[in-house]
Amino acid sequence: MYSLLNDHPSMRVGLAALINHQSKIQVVAEAANGEEAIEVYSKTKPDVVLMDLRMPGIGGVEAILAIRKVDPDVKVIVLSTYDLDEDIHLAIRSGAASYLLKDTPIEDIANAITSAYAGNVSLPKSVTKRLAESLQREQLTEREKEVLEALIMGRSNKEIASRLSISDETAKSHLKTLFQKLNVCDRTEAAIAAVRHGIVHLD
Repeated sequence: MYSLLNDHPSMRVGLAALINHQSKIQVVAEAANGEEAIEVYSKTKPDVVLMDLRMPGIGGVEAILAIRKVDPDVKVIVLSTYDLDEDIHLAIRSGAASYLLKDTPIEDIANAITSAYAGNVSLPKSVTKRLAESLQREQLTEREKEVLEALIMGRSNKEIASRLSISDETAKSHLKTLFQKLNVCDRTEAAIAAVRHGIVHLD
């Protein structure tokens, strides 16, 4: 049994029809928002929940956390339009067993449902890579973040060294480590990555 939670009726109905044609999988309930998701889960207790993240009212992550308070062992698969690092990270941290994009082939969605039912965490390689990169970014030291902020402000190595009261060589060393952790090749890519991934916020 499986429950589908999505705020777009046509998407929900179409996906439910496709899923119901898969062997050994049956849609037992649908919901259009987070509030309904929590209520539907309490009533039907499906084996697997397919959850959208961005819904009106209570969002997907909040709904997952609320449902897991009722049943810590619930199997949830997030199906989203967005492949943003923050969304992926929040979904997995909330306890999702997988994170799939809405253009994922139906056979792969069915396989993810079967895998989640069996108690497995199955993430596409692209998502696994993004999580690994996100973890690496989280490991930036406070000093490295200060260097990154100065870099985004357009400071030269010498200016960064002076601003932080460190030597030019130390500033260069911090930049080299930053490039490795951010998986970038130069200062411009580092600045773009920092803003895109929310490491540094521009006013």
